[in-house]
Amino acid sequence: MKEKSIATPAPIRVWLRDSAEQLARVGIPSALLDAEIILAHTLRKSRTWLHAHDDELVSPRHLDIANARLALRLDRVPIAYIIGHKEFYGRLFKVTPSVLIPRPESEEIITLIKKYVTHGTLVDVGTGSGCLGITAKLEIPALRVILIDTSRFALTVARENAVNLHADVMAQRSDLLSEIDTPLDAIIANLPYVDRSWDVSPETSHEPNDALYADDNGLHLIFKLLDQVPTRLLPSGTLLLEADDRQHAAIIDYAQKRGLEQLETSGLIVALKKTERNP
Repeated sequence: MKEKSIATPAPIRVWLRDSAEQLARVGIPSALLDAEIILAHTLRKSRTWLHAHDDELVSPRHLDIANARLALRLDRVPIAYIIGHKEFYGRLFKVTPSVLIPRPESEEIITLIKKYVTHGTLVDVGTGSGCLGITAKLEIPALRVILIDTSRFALTVARENAVNLHADVMAQRSDLLSEIDTPLDAIIANLPYVDRSWDVSPETSHEPNDALYADDNGLHLIFKLLDQVPTRLLPSGTLLLEADDRQHAAIIDYAQKRGLEQLETSGLIVALKKTERNP
């Protein structure tokens, strides 16, 4: 049963305390932090400001908004969807329930791009919010970046993030690489790789299923992409894939049969390079 929202105006410190207690009771480990984020976003102030002004009363208008957002969080709606953005690699990206929320683990893709790719054309497959491709462009301006996704709604979010962050990238609809005929120097992909039998957090139920889950032990779309890579990726081109580490051995084996060799694995990321020979 959902907790009731706080009904009467109270000082900031009291709202934070009571809200954190409610969030903790439904099993949210970051209860106080989430309460602070909700109220800071509602008041358009920093969390530091909240602590410096914790005796101030929350106005009735702001209280209604904060309580509505608290109710969403009590239903395990992710904080990023409630406040409408998520930080990735030091930049704020707009997110909606149409896109997967960027994860800190995915930042390793950017680290590896900077290690292996310096120029040429890069495609971000299943771009979602655009966080990977846009960040790659901003970190390596010499890259020509194409964002692709099957979802029109996701591409709308990605294009808006590109405009907001002043990233000169292209965006187009494509089922994996089916609509891409440009020779590619690099491909990055955070495709759905979660198997439906795995345990996931309650927050995950609010994210788009087609951005999370895949058949064949979570490998269906990754293997489908690997089938397309040999005809799109230039010799010595780089492919970076995110997947659960339990899947890495199967991915590397499948990739090697298609003319790709392993560069390294780092965190959740598999780095591959196309060999000079045909698979």
